[in-house]
Amino acid sequence: MDAITPGPLAPEVLDRDDLRAALIEHDFAGVFALVKKWGGLSQNRIGAACQLTPGKVSTIISGSQRVTSFDVMCRIADGLRIPGHLLGLAPRPWEHQQIQRPQLQPQLQPQPLPALPDGRADPDEIPWRSDATVDLATDLTRSDLVMDRRAVTRALAGAAVTGAALLDSLEGWLQPAAALPAPARRGRLGMREMDELEITARAFRHWDHQYGGGLRRKAVLGQLSEIAGALDDHQAPAVETRLYRIMAQLAGTAATMAWDSGLHRRAQEYYRLALRSSHAGDDPVFGANVLAGMARQMLYRDRPDDALQLIQLAQEGARDVVGPRVRAMLHTREAWAYAAQGRIVGFERATAKAADALATAGPDEEEPYWIAYFDDAELAGVTGGRRLDLARQDPRRHAERAAAEIRSALSSRGTEAGRSHALDRIGLAECRYLVGDVAGGAEETHRAVAAARLTQSGRVRTQLGQLYPYTVGHSASRTVRGARDSIRDLLSS
Repeated sequence: MDAITPGPLAPEVLDRDDLRAALIEHDFAGVFALVKKWGGLSQNRIGAACQLTPGKVSTIISGSQRVTSFDVMCRIADGLRIPGHLLGLAPRPWEHQQIQRPQLQPQLQPQPLPALPDGRADPDEIPWRSDATVDLATDLTRSDLVMDRRAVTRALAGAAVTGAALLDSLEGWLQPAAALPAPARRGRLGMREMDELEITARAFRHWDHQYGGGLRRKAVLGQLSEIAGALDDHQAPAVETRLYRIMAQLAGTAATMAWDSGLHRRAQEYYRLALRSSHAGDDPVFGANVLAGMARQMLYRDRPDDALQLIQLAQEGARDVVGPRVRAMLHTREAWAYAAQGRIVGFERATAKAADALATAGPDEEEPYWIAYFDDAELAGVTGGRRLDLARQDPRRHAERAAAEIRSALSSRGTEAGRSHALDRIGLAECRYLVGDVAGGAEETHRAVAAARLTQSGRVRTQLGQLYPYTVGHSASRTVRGARDSIRDLLSS
């Protein structure tokens, strides 16, 4: 039996009182020692099963490092096939499914974005062709709409494309579209249908902003598939331009929903579709917004250099047409990249540019509806989040300023902001922990969990899991213990 065979621990080992006591207390030094002694597993086999290095296993057994991460705790439960109730978790997925041999992929290497099958336009060909964009939309939605559970599992393991493979595939953004011969006949859609489709696209975007991804993603994909079909039939030029713009908005929403569901590679593919659709619809402002979304994804993937290049690409392609709100938003993404690089002066400069740009946005400013969310509250929330990133390295210098910015955002946008409100709550809780106010952090954690329950966002749950380590080691405090239990209960549900 190798290290990843399901059920590496015999039932009599799991029934041992000493092992069960260690599991209940989350004493993983004791758990691993007992697994070695009675389960016959070496440190290498424990590490391979739990996706931990042998050195990490050794430091846990020696007591020099504790397991405080909720994610690591779940990997241990799944790797050693420890039933969830023994660790205070909900039943693990494999407890209700037929056991299958997993394929461990500890370090998935990014691969170039796939080309479409032979016989059609290459989607990476420059200059970009609008027919290749339609083919890309058709293929993406078709594969997504029939995706079964096994395909979803494979998609969840897909690594995001980074570096030159990503950036080179976007170069067509800066060049005019390829000229194509006029079709022999046109479809029959009119402007009334375009108005209705735009209303639908706005509704889907609102869903995403308030609730995150999840079950609504299929509805977006279905509408996106219909748009691709209408474009494949060809329409009158004015109608076709609007169709491409609507497809860009739907693809952008599909991208953020996929990302919220943990499908990072698929999110990139929808972002790329949204960028190409913006290009085909002559909408460089929304294209810049798409590139900003791609940059944000890279920042969450700890790729600030890629993020900065994506923002610079957005600024270069839309410099002369973006309004003050979009320009401010782009500067905040630029500031985020500088903060991730540890460039404090660059962060402060870009943040000041964002504030200056937003200050010029009047109430009657004609800007797209999708950027209306970017107001003083959003700027405060984003800036507070970035100062929180800096506070993790230097709490004394940045934590209180981060908390002040986040409080400003919370006081302005309220619970209706959904995902953003929950992320603000989580950020404020972490600020309290960073300054050593454990009791205050625990109180804020309860508020953060309550806000997180109102959204299905996977991103919110990921951020909430990062609060868990701050609650470990304070079992004597009922408030902190309750905060830890509330995080665990939500993440296990």
